[in-house]
Amino acid sequence: MKADNTLFQNKGSKGLTAAQRQALDQIWSIFPEARLVGGVVRDLLMQRPVADVDLATPEPPERVLDLLVQAGVKAVPTGLSHGTITAVIASAPYEITTLRRDTETDGRHAVVSWTTDWREDAARRDFTINAMSRDKDGGLHDYFGGQNDLTQGLVRFVGDATTRIEEDALRILRFFRFQGRYGAGMPDSQAMQAITRHGDLLTLLSVERVWSELQRILTGPSAISQIVLMDQCGVLSRLLPEGADVQRFTSLVQAGAPANAPLRLAALARGNKTILARRLKLSKAEEAFLVAVSSGSVPSVEATDDALRRLLAQEPAESLIGRVWLAQADRGADRTGKNINAADTPEGDDTTGYEALRARLAAMPRPVFPLAGRDVLAAGHPSGPDVGKVLQKVQDWWMQNGCTASRDACLAQLSAALSENLE
Repeated sequence: MKADNTLFQNKGSKGLTAAQRQALDQIWSIFPEARLVGGVVRDLLMQRPVADVDLATPEPPERVLDLLVQAGVKAVPTGLSHGTITAVIASAPYEITTLRRDTETDGRHAVVSWTTDWREDAARRDFTINAMSRDKDGGLHDYFGGQNDLTQGLVRFVGDATTRIEEDALRILRFFRFQGRYGAGMPDSQAMQAITRHGDLLTLLSVERVWSELQRILTGPSAISQIVLMDQCGVLSRLLPEGADVQRFTSLVQAGAPANAPLRLAALARGNKTILARRLKLSKAEEAFLVAVSSGSVPSVEATDDALRRLLAQEPAESLIGRVWLAQADRGADRTGKNINAADTPEGDDTTGYEALRARLAAMPRPVFPLAGRDVLAAGHPSGPDVGKVLQKVQDWWMQNGCTASRDACLAQLSAALSENLE
């Protein structure tokens, strides 16, 4: 069906930048039958800024590639086997995908063939709010009631929920991501029933795809409610078989912790974090942060500047700040679980204390010990294993004194240490 064209203003809409509108004019001059599809249509309807602009066309991919080249547009065959060519205009990518039908699915990937039927292409998409398209004249093509679902805050699978999930199990996780961003009220009952029955299909997915979706759920809108839903329908236990602490995660988010995926994963997941990070194939930086915030010393809200500098000399501020967030989450979860009032604890409500501690850590420069092994050699000590011992002795002194001693002061302490050794 075609909706009221007044939803869109001419060839552009609120949410598209001037550069995007110009690029679309150029693309539509080459492919007049092409339509905007997916998220861009959804964002335009909601008058949100548009990040990615995707289009579909009945033209086969080889023809799309040829026409772009003939028009002098840079064309990159980013997904030729799936019918996708990326047009690069003013350094920005615009994906143009040939209309498709699924000829074979296995729960992970689909084998596709080309079609000229817009409804058939829309029918293979996951949710009704993602199955709409918009033509160059501003007309909205909505075959499955996506516009109404978007208005009502209903995230609903196109057609039969079980069929959509069996085609690609990642849609289970995508449901919670979209429910968090666009859903309102109770989730679609048919979707939840299908997800509960077929959660075991998640084991078919690569861990990279799982982590890509999970981190967007952890840091997205309504993260708490989506994690609770995932827990209720058994999805969370499949993703985190080591166990999940929903209460701790809730406490962390409610405390105002940043939308940092490894930090939120640290609050949610139980068990060995190194094993978890490698199972989910986190990046090296993500793994290092996850492990660091989940172990080690937690700064006290009453710590002196000297004590904080000693901690900062050994590890970065972001790890220490992350531990402070988790400590605050633990305190909140403990009070919730045991129904403890702030007045029942000696420290009372120390939210302000945690905030001040994080601010101190963030503002404090990380101390760097000013000496190295070459300084020991330059002072006349012979090379060998004792060089490290002497240097460590001076560094221990530097740490004990709050990591504030200058290089000259440390050199003087080195000289004194060497004199003691001679004696």
